[in-house]
Amino acid sequence: MSSQLSIYAAIAANVAIAITKLVVAGITGSSAMLSEGIHSSVDSFNGVLLLVGIHLSRRPATPEHPFGHGKELYFWSLIVAVLIFGLGGGISFYEGVQHILHPQPLEDPTWNYIVLGAAAIFEGISFAIALRQFKRLAGGVPFWEFAHHSKDPTTYTVLAEDSAALVGLLIAASGIALSHQLQNSAFDGAASVLIGVLLAGVASVLAWQSRGLLIGEGIRPETARALRDIALAQPGVRDVGRVLSMYVGPDDALVTMDLDFDDGTETADAALAMAEVESRVRARFPMIKRLFIESGSEAVLQRWNRPDAIRSVPEATATHNPPE
Repeated sequence: MSSQLSIYAAIAANVAIAITKLVVAGITGSSAMLSEGIHSSVDSFNGVLLLVGIHLSRRPATPEHPFGHGKELYFWSLIVAVLIFGLGGGISFYEGVQHILHPQPLEDPTWNYIVLGAAAIFEGISFAIALRQFKRLAGGVPFWEFAHHSKDPTTYTVLAEDSAALVGLLIAASGIALSHQLQNSAFDGAASVLIGVLLAGVASVLAWQSRGLLIGEGIRPETARALRDIALAQPGVRDVGRVLSMYVGPDDALVTMDLDFDDGTETADAALAMAEVESRVRARFPMIKRLFIESGSEAVLQRWNRPDAIRSVPEATATHNPPE
């Protein structure tokens, strides 16, 4: 629920701001204000899509989807990025170019400044809530590093949108002010173009992050090495094959390991070693909910899939390192 708080706050702020911006854009004829209205409208709809993704990702596993529906969140996050790029960035860029090519005199800018100031307050509140949630989850990890390793796109998507919104407000205010001071509406159109470029850049980063998760991103190399070390520390374990993994949800990773035992190792001893590996992996990496261990040439498969015994927490808590 805590991860959704920033989404609800962003939706509430963006709906109110979008309506006000669009009304004032119609009154004053400001291209930058229209772009900001479109931006806020898209952000409002994107927040709803993220909530839809969270809801659908929590559906239980089915015969058709035996590993659950965790990747639903990644799909809807990608849709959000596409909408930011196409609707937010594309329309703002187009509107700005049209305003530059066909300039129109702006009306009294007073209402523009009032709305931009109010929007800055609401966006600032939304940003503060999102930043607080981000800091709690990131645990001091820098934004770019956290965004790269995090498997929950909601933790950074809202923060990125709110950051872009605040920067967009500054650009819009600058464009409107220059247009009136210099009596040249081209600055207003240029501000709209810059807002479009800003949104396209943010959308590209979000889409790239969603892409990696959708196509089957696995655990970090450092985590895989830690799993190998845990296995090699057990008596009789001679070597560990490739550690194959894939995230099937924000806090749900699947891992397979192949252990080679010393010649002459009894089956019972091998089973005890694998049980110890499973226990230590569960204790250190709770996000690994499905651990498959294969042993020796006999391909004895030990399946460890006990979500009822695993406490679902972010990997940052489990490893005391930057999150996966």
